Amino acid sequence: MIDKLLTSALVMAAAVAGPALAAYPEKPVRIIVPFVPGGSSDITARTIAPGMEKVLGQTVIVENKPGANGAIAAQELKNAKPDGYTLMVGSIGTFAINEGLYKKLSYNPSQDFDYVSQLVRNPNVLVVSSKIPVNTVAELIEYAGKHPDETSYASSGTGSSDHLSAVMFRQRSNTTGIDVPYKGGGAAIADLLGAQVDVSFQNLGAVLTHVQSGKLKALATTGSERAPELPDIPTMVESGMKDMVVYSWQGVAAPKGTPKEVIDKLHQAVSESLKQSRTQETMKKLGFTIVGNNPSQFTQFQQEEVSKWKQVIKAAGLSQ
Repeated sequence: MIDKLLTSALVMAAAVAGPALAAYPEKPVRIIVPFVPGGSSDITARTIAPGMEKVLGQTVIVENKPGANGAIAAQELKNAKPDGYTLMVGSIGTFAINEGLYKKLSYNPSQDFDYVSQLVRNPNVLVVSSKIPVNTVAELIEYAGKHPDETSYASSGTGSSDHLSAVMFRQRSNTTGIDVPYKGGGAAIADLLGAQVDVSFQNLGAVLTHVQSGKLKALATTGSERAPELPDIPTMVESGMKDMVVYSWQGVAAPKGTPKEVIDKLHQAVSESLKQSRTQETMKKLGFTIVGNNPSQFTQFQQEEVSKWKQVIKAAGLSQ
């Protein structure tokens, strides 16, 4: 008798839950961005939102929640109801690097989120100022070896992909240098153009025009293959750094425990948005390559990124 009652209760619960999930979404969906307007994550979120609206049939609202290197927004996502109405578009820092960088983090990227899709990626490019007499990676390694603890590496901030790319490069090449973190890539690039600093691993889209104009010298890109925008510039792998492949990337996640049916619906909306010509044109202008992988693929990739950067951070003693 008890078994029959239990079975009936489960059937009734499924009947109630089924229509609720099928009806998703019944109200606007909110995407929080952990950085200020105008950055890569913000532009990516605002670019995919209109396409998502067409699939979901609801308004998609983008809200900026900057602070604490992305932790404020990430904690808000962690604490949000897992119903598909609160999402976050974040970066490699928010979803991977922070886990190894901060000993006391208010969220855990590997435990607190359900990953929907890696949206875009772009390689960093190793650029040097006009005052550095080098034209190849090998020459930079030789130069840094002759000037120990003197070569300065500009970055958009501690823990950013460009900062850790420089750390990884020095580890792999057995050289030393001085990290010069800025509050954003714009300031780092400005001082690089003014030859106030020597070297930087900047996002390709951020320095492409300066490389094409000859104001900065590009030595290599960090992708697995040459960047179409700079076909004559070798990769780090081609330059002898066999295990140095780095991408800056953005992805979208939901709170842990979001129903699979909702995650699937969100993935469908994201995928359709990424296929639109308007989205593709915008991403191309930014130097981004569209990824659009599925939830399981993004989850596996996120874990690989966490592991890779934890090793780099630990070896450099950067954990805070």
